[in-house]
Amino acid sequence: MAGISNSEFLNKVIPYGFDVATLGGYSLDTPTIEASRKIVERGRKEFDFPLNEIFSHIENEVASIKKVHNDVKVSANVRATIPQPIIEVGKIKDLDIVEINCHCRQEEIVAIGCGQEMLKRHDLEDFISEVVDNVDCEVSVKIRANVDGIDTLKVAEQIENAGADYLHIDAMKKDVFDADYNLVKEICDGTKIKVIGNNSLNCEANVEKMIKTGVYGFSIARAVISGNLNFNISQF
Repeated sequence: MAGISNSEFLNKVIPYGFDVATLGGYSLDTPTIEASRKIVERGRKEFDFPLNEIFSHIENEVASIKKVHNDVKVSANVRATIPQPIIEVGKIKDLDIVEINCHCRQEEIVAIGCGQEMLKRHDLEDFISEVVDNVDCEVSVKIRANVDGIDTLKVAEQIENAGADYLHIDAMKKDVFDADYNLVKEICDGTKIKVIGNNSLNCEANVEKMIKTGVYGFSIARAVISGNLNFNISQF
């Protein structure tokens, strides 16, 4: 989560059973960096690094995790208006996964066509393919489900066709305080991409429901950050 998921935090929580740790989200180009600063100015916690520092910062963060937890995959969730900065991150030494952020719903990010607004791009598949074809690591795409005007299954198919290794889905359902498990199952049944399920995974029962959809894995953020994770992740 932006402004929270750094190497110091991840090194503390990895021992609870995580086999992938995700840094970020990070803004990588001038439009996204300026948007992040606007978010910070209105009081929301957010990573805020200038363009001439962000890539070396991510490199150092990856190294900090690998030094302590060499057996854990490290992912970096990033956003940019063009593929090239994401490709640059995808070439960082020891980074296992670069994750394209098609998920953020902060108005400043959406206003520049990033975050969940990426799902409306006519060239989304080409954008992802360019990253896939030019990085030295695996590629994940994180999306938000049930965005107005978006067919989430169709987007999942586009991401699979683009060659991404993982689809990380925040299975958010409007006005429902639980994940859209039916949609996740539909995506798992309708594609062959490795699906990582996310949303409302704050207890064993919900994790079990997510696993039954057919996901390759699941991700947890808020329960860990809030300190309310009261079950053993490694049992799943």
